[in-house]
Amino acid sequence: MGAAVIAEVLEKGKKARQAAWQLARLLRADKDRILLAMADAVEADAGMILEANLLDVKETQERGRGGTPIDRLLLNDKRVADMATALRDIAGLTDPVGEVIAGWRLPNGLEITKVRVPFGVVGIIYESRPNVTVDAAGLCLKSGNAAILRGGSDAIHSNIALVQVLNDAGRPVGLPEGAISILETTDREAAGQLMRMSEYVDVLIPRGGGDLIRRVKQESTIPVIETGEGNCHVYLDASAEADVAEQIVVNAKCQRPSVCNAAETLLVHQEAAPKLLPRIGRKLQELGVELRACERASRHLEGAEPATEDDWRTEYLALIMAVKVVDSTEEAIAHINHYSTHHSDAIVTRDLESAHRFAREVDSAAVYVNASTRFTDGGQYGFGAEVGISNQKLHARGPMGLPELTSYKYVVVGEGQVRA
Repeated sequence: MGAAVIAEVLEKGKKARQAAWQLARLLRADKDRILLAMADAVEADAGMILEANLLDVKETQERGRGGTPIDRLLLNDKRVADMATALRDIAGLTDPVGEVIAGWRLPNGLEITKVRVPFGVVGIIYESRPNVTVDAAGLCLKSGNAAILRGGSDAIHSNIALVQVLNDAGRPVGLPEGAISILETTDREAAGQLMRMSEYVDVLIPRGGGDLIRRVKQESTIPVIETGEGNCHVYLDASAEADVAEQIVVNAKCQRPSVCNAAETLLVHQEAAPKLLPRIGRKLQELGVELRACERASRHLEGAEPATEDDWRTEYLALIMAVKVVDSTEEAIAHINHYSTHHSDAIVTRDLESAHRFAREVDSAAVYVNASTRFTDGGQYGFGAEVGISNQKLHARGPMGLPELTSYKYVVVGEGQVRA
């Protein structure tokens, strides 16, 4: 790795550590003022942001990549406006720093409180989607953390432009230098250096595909909060209503197929398959979805390709869906727990017992009853935004908002007590 790359990453780590100490002292009013200034600047500088994004899109197309990568990368007026809205939403949320999680008094008179505190410096390694730059920066700021961002090479121009806009707007109203930084090199080893900077970085959050997440887990010397792939399922129970089932399946698969909470596998109870599969299959195919079906599902679907074992495990992030007929809710739950990535899974049913069993036994971060998996999102949950969706069970699970970007400490107040 070149000396210049090492120097850049180390320098940003040092500045982030200094900034974190300052951020921890900011009051909510200070942080909200910065966030609102950033939101105004994102809107005002939309032209510059879109120009940088157009360069990223052009370079990606020149490398022969289209479809899903372009959709994840592309910014437009609405997506830029959504970034500004997310910053304002974050400003409107309660400040988690200093929240008393619990408190009690011991028989010896000591008063103990458990209080939320920032992590300090959060490193975030992510791919493609430029909105992550703004969401992550805003959430880290509100939770009192400095952020070192390492976006994908596809979005390098967009990410640099966005961080410049955020810093230029924030510094005049109190944003410490180094509080939000981005690694401007596309050198892959810059991420490797970031993973080894335990002296300056307190926690690392990877957000992207399976290869990225596995690399971070294997190479990082810093604690990792893992965000995972989204092999999500929709299960149509025997009692599922046709209109509701079609609406949910189509939304979960087609509303935005390139994101992690889009459904990849459709499971259908054997009693519902003759009624539901022909109708829903036709609708999906009309919308351009390629179906890959088990033998029993193929009987009710024209033009479906045979499904393989790999199809049950695949996060397509595209207009492709695997379809399987199951004998029971028990089999559907077993299939999901075996093949899913424990992200988001849904049941469509009118049967209360099936709904309760599915919600109780499916081992995923988000479980839906009669609703689309597309709702697994920090903004949709009322968090303002999210820094990622965690599939793991330690510390954080599901959409990660402000509380998930904090730790805690114990404050113990006495009147001279000593331990016997």
